[in-house]
Amino acid sequence: MANTAQEYDSVIHTCRDIFIKKMHDYGTAWRILRPTSLTDQIFIKANRIRCIEEKGISKIHEGISSEFIGIVNYALMGLIQLEQKSEVELPPEKITELYDSYFQKAKQLMLDKNHDYDEAWRYMRISSYTDLILMKIKRTKQIEDHQGDTWISEGIDANYYDMINYAVFALIRLLIEKENPGTAVPEKKGK
Repeated sequence: MANTAQEYDSVIHTCRDIFIKKMHDYGTAWRILRPTSLTDQIFIKANRIRCIEEKGISKIHEGISSEFIGIVNYALMGLIQLEQKSEVELPPEKITELYDSYFQKAKQLMLDKNHDYDEAWRYMRISSYTDLILMKIKRTKQIEDHQGDTWISEGIDANYYDMINYAVFALIRLLIEKENPGTAVPEKKGK
């Protein structure tokens, strides 16, 4: 049986490495973005994935893995922006600390849900993760349009966490399929 925590850590490492390298190249220019703009950036990434899934081809050489990584990193930026509301420049060490903290919270949430749902995500199609992310984006936009006021639902942060975890699941599945070509959705065995 696969070790979900280890697979998740591997994805964290990949996403974090890209985030750190881009922070080196661009600094923290993204700090100017409001959470609503970050939500729109996530939409752009998820929409491209869905277009590629539906058309079956991509005219830009980057595949969907890089887009799922982008979703993870933009959602983590969104969580940082929700907490650190001002545009004030933060040192890279502080940004990295916040990034790591939110990624670990997302991982713990995944582990808790994974326990209750018995790794159901492993039996889903990657296109379903895309659709779920797009649905979470629509929910987030609705909450943003209400200035964060909800009557019964979780807030923007909960939706960002779910987007992170769906994107991580997709990245794990894509890696498994790359390492084992022809791997389809595994069949769930009865208990």
